[in-house]
Amino acid sequence: MILIGTSGWQYRDWRGVLYPPGVPQRRWLEYYAERFATVELNNAFYRLPARETFAGWHDRTPAGFVVAVKASRYLTHVRRLREPADPVATLLSRAAGLGDRLGPVLLQLPPTLTADPGLLSATLDAFPAGQRVAVEPRHESWWTPEVRAVLERHGAALCWADRLGPVTPTWRTAGFGYLRLHEGSEDLWPRYPRARLRRWLDLIADTYADADTYVYFNNDPDGVAVADAVTLADLARTAGLPVTRTPTDLIRTWGE
Repeated sequence: MILIGTSGWQYRDWRGVLYPPGVPQRRWLEYYAERFATVELNNAFYRLPARETFAGWHDRTPAGFVVAVKASRYLTHVRRLREPADPVATLLSRAAGLGDRLGPVLLQLPPTLTADPGLLSATLDAFPAGQRVAVEPRHESWWTPEVRAVLERHGAALCWADRLGPVTPTWRTAGFGYLRLHEGSEDLWPRYPRARLRRWLDLIADTYADADTYVYFNNDPDGVAVADAVTLADLARTAGLPVTRTPTDLIRTWGE
């Protein structure tokens, strides 16, 4: 199954694209969750919410809804993966408020953090068995067989990433996939051309035909992430690929 969503849901410029004027901001999550089956919680990176906040999001979303949680920058950017046990325990203790809505945890590494397979291994060891973890390194030194082996050994997914084109290898290292689409083309900025979305779909189909793949659009300005998510889902359905729900009632769309 391809699970398609966006990185966050609370963007003021999405009013008039996804959210009608009559829907108050305090109800945006409910409105979003009726139209998407998953979201990536990006703001947990900046400030880790309390367990009660996570529990509130559980109660406000329907059964089967999936929340991917971006790990706090305290773990990835302040500690830089050193002494991970306490930050990971805190993250999971709070995110447990999501209950069965909790999906993968994303570790986005700083662009200045060079490869350290030992630190990565120790961090992944801090997560309990069964918790899906995706890792998004952002320094080219991480693209080595040793790093790939660490990810495979822990069943952690290498997060595929695209920013004006692919910026990571497309290794399969786990029983699930994870793709983040940050920024489309310069000509259509920040939108994604349909041809590039098709190429990503082909790669997902070839690599993860037997597994879940989480896809999140992070090109949020002007609601473009929502429109691109709908386009990707439409392309997937046309190709006969299983995909989760996406909106059918966008207020504004963009043509090519």
